Amino acid sequence: MIGDMPGTNLTRDEARERADLIEVDSYQVELDLTTGESTFTSTTTVKFRIRPGAITWLDLIAPAVREVVVNGESRDPAVVYDGARVGLDNLAEENEVKVVADAAYMKTGEGLHRFVDPVDDEVYLYSQFEVADARRVFACFEQPDLKATFQFTVVAPEHWHVISNAPAHKPRKANGKRRWKFAVTKRISSYITALVAGPYHVEESEYETKGRSIPLALYCR
Repeated sequence: MIGDMPGTNLTRDEARERADLIEVDSYQVELDLTTGESTFTSTTTVKFRIRPGAITWLDLIAPAVREVVVNGESRDPAVVYDGARVGLDNLAEENEVKVVADAAYMKTGEGLHRFVDPVDDEVYLYSQFEVADARRVFACFEQPDLKATFQFTVVAPEHWHVISNAPAHKPRKANGKRRWKFAVTKRISSYITALVAGPYHVEESEYETKGRSIPLALYCR
């Protein structure tokens, strides 16, 4: 690992120091929910600016990290990942980091919760990231004052619905799957990003106000 990065959780001093160093621009998060019952593939590309010469880290809790690329240069996951943090050094003023990981589904409400309904035997997923569990789904600077835009892309079974913070473009079908690409969010904290996926029943409507139509939807098992 790079430097002294103890513990799983962020301390107050670490949060202050990192906020002074970094300005995060954007995240692109690609999730493949068709890879198994225990894990899913998570690919994160984050763009950020940092004080030249400084070192930092991305927060991530995942069973395995497959790839880390910093400004086009591959880093050895076994060296830079300690189970909770992806260490980053030799950074430029403007940086792009890609992290590919096998992230774990949860059954206790944190991160991306996976539930198998005993009535229909279908899988239903929903996220709960507050206060520091977005890092169980994608690599991020997991503190609320480091806001950025987010764009999610999700591959899911063809009969599933997928919902996130922003509207989705029409999903594309291929090989029994659908690929959902969502619009870019406004600048938000990582912990309020959200994902719901599964063969939910959907009821849709619209609310008319002041000449505007606001789409509404209700999802249930």
